[in-house]
Amino acid sequence: MLGNIWDIVLYNPLLNALAFLVSIVPGGDVGVAVIALTLFVKVVLFPLSQRSIESQAKMNLLTPELKKIKDNGANKEEQAKQTFELYKKHKTNPFSGCLLVLIQIPIIFALYYVFLKGINFDGGNLYSFVHIPEKINMNFLGLVDISGKGLWFFAVLAGISQYFQAYFMPKPATSNAVNKSSFQENFSRSMQTQMKYVFPFVVAFIAYSVSGAIALYWITSNVFAIGQQIYAKKKNTAIVAIK
Repeated sequence: MLGNIWDIVLYNPLLNALAFLVSIVPGGDVGVAVIALTLFVKVVLFPLSQRSIESQAKMNLLTPELKKIKDNGANKEEQAKQTFELYKKHKTNPFSGCLLVLIQIPIIFALYYVFLKGINFDGGNLYSFVHIPEKINMNFLGLVDISGKGLWFFAVLAGISQYFQAYFMPKPATSNAVNKSSFQENFSRSMQTQMKYVFPFVVAFIAYSVSGAIALYWITSNVFAIGQQIYAKKKNTAIVAIK
């Protein structure tokens, strides 16, 4: 049942979109189609992901205020009331970012799965009005065969783009008090460090181990996310300056 829902709602539409793009791009270049489909999905998800980034940035800005509420000695009920008023004042919701991310995850995984298994369009999943592309060219821009694995150049680009994506992510706010950082602050700082310095190597290794089509998807997705995070940072800075 869940498999049918997955196919009908996510996998089949993305697979058909890829087939359509391959049929219209010059020379049936699958690499160009992968980039186009990735960008299309990212643009569709842009409002959700943008709100998620902005929500995280707002929560980081509110961290010092939340710490003041926690340290003011009030009882739990009063702290909850003050916290709710703070969220209401700044028009933010601590759970909205998580909810928006959860909505995006199935779509991103479906897109990944299309590139993992969907390059072969003979599986009978194409709609009646979408035809199998006459030419399917896996030689991206006539330079590299993206059907193969072990493409070190793509692996390096995937790792570098992942580093910069982590670099431009909203930074968790930290306490100014010496040696009094909370467990949450230490955990956030540790996660930020791992995302910036460890995860790029993991991504590079995975990109090296999978097909070039998936690595290309990962690179395109990261580059789009970097641009989006830079845009969100400038937007939030402008809003703070106005206030």
